[in-house]
Amino acid sequence: MTSPVLLDRADLHVSLADPALLSMNFLNEVAGRYPEAISFAPGRPTEETFDVADLHRYLDAYARHLAEDKGYDEVRVRRELFQYGRTKGIVHELIARQLELDEGITVDPEAIVVTVGAQEALWLVLRALKAAENDVVLAVTPAYVGLTGAARLLDLPVRSVPEGPHGLRPEDLIDRIRAVRAAGERPRALYLVPDFSNPSGHSLDLATRHRLLEIAAEEDILLLEDNPYGYFRAADGGRLPTLKALDTGQRVVHVGSLAKTCFPGARVGFAVADQQVAGPGGGLLADELSRAKSMVTVNTSPVSQALVGGMLLEHGGSLLRANERPIAVYRRNLDCLLKGLQRRFSALPGVSWNTPSGGFFVVVTVPFPVTDALLEDAAVRHGVLFTPMRHFGDDARSARQLRLSCSYLTTDQIESGLDRLSDLIAEHLRAAPDA
Repeated sequence: MTSPVLLDRADLHVSLADPALLSMNFLNEVAGRYPEAISFAPGRPTEETFDVADLHRYLDAYARHLAEDKGYDEVRVRRELFQYGRTKGIVHELIARQLELDEGITVDPEAIVVTVGAQEALWLVLRALKAAENDVVLAVTPAYVGLTGAARLLDLPVRSVPEGPHGLRPEDLIDRIRAVRAAGERPRALYLVPDFSNPSGHSLDLATRHRLLEIAAEEDILLLEDNPYGYFRAADGGRLPTLKALDTGQRVVHVGSLAKTCFPGARVGFAVADQQVAGPGGGLLADELSRAKSMVTVNTSPVSQALVGGMLLEHGGSLLRANERPIAVYRRNLDCLLKGLQRRFSALPGVSWNTPSGGFFVVVTVPFPVTDALLEDAAVRHGVLFTPMRHFGDDARSARQLRLSCSYLTTDQIESGLDRLSDLIAEHLRAAPDA
């Protein structure tokens, strides 16, 4: 009898032990470990609007679209839904229409690659941009761990551009680009979430958006815009244009997720990559991403695409219309969270928080370290979960911050969770009065 194989970790890719990958698993699993705790941890969409019957209706709507609008016969309709399908996706035309309706972005549908969630879109773009050993990607920090983890898997170093108290400052980006180049590295792109970012909740004002596009052109880099939260403003009024809507020089690769605006179970995202590629076989960057995708996931599930396509069709092609009910829930919840923080913590020394104008996340700063051990203690003894900001950044400020997500909870759960969090914070303030 032979002994089982024992693999040495030293013989596996170093990224598998990287903190970014460990953080993603931790964040995905922590709520499941403590099912009785009220969890402010996951950035999940609300389930108040989920209905299984919708799935059947969306699928039927998309099948009708194929037959009535595209003229497919019954055999081709079945093939479209059951077979592997086109690598670049089958709902690219519907996504292009949605972007024009909701965002004012006019783009050739062939410049869109439909992906297995936005995470695959990020990976594909980073894979395409990693061409030389000295290539790096810049990221506004604290940064979404999905970006840093994907880059680590690709051996693509991430160089941070720190956020200020009100978000990214253009002058900090210029300084970072020049410092990176002085070190012999080539910055390829800046990753950022301009609207209600994960994890900080910050948004960029219009002047900053225009200036970033100017810097991208001046410094010859791309902007990798991730936009999962842009529809979720907490107040009525016009939304600021995305970077892609302002982009006249194809400096922006726009990554979209239908997880928050449709439902995450479909696992559908996309990349708008309309940049031209020079040289032999040149065309759109989207075509290059598609070639890489064909070796990773082959294609995005046609059934998943049909479900989100049917949802778009049912609402006239608009994600804003499709999300009227969820937007109301997120406004209600964010208002409840911010007012609850004010009532409980405004008089506590060293405790503060930001007040984002939309999205899912609020960041609370406390005068003591926020560690995974503290999170475990909060779950076991107080029945509340949050996300330590140290999972998104390694600076001294992040070490004393926690992220609260309000999207997934009811208002009663938010109030109860804040009561529990208040007990935890008060206990630690008493234990460390000079912190």
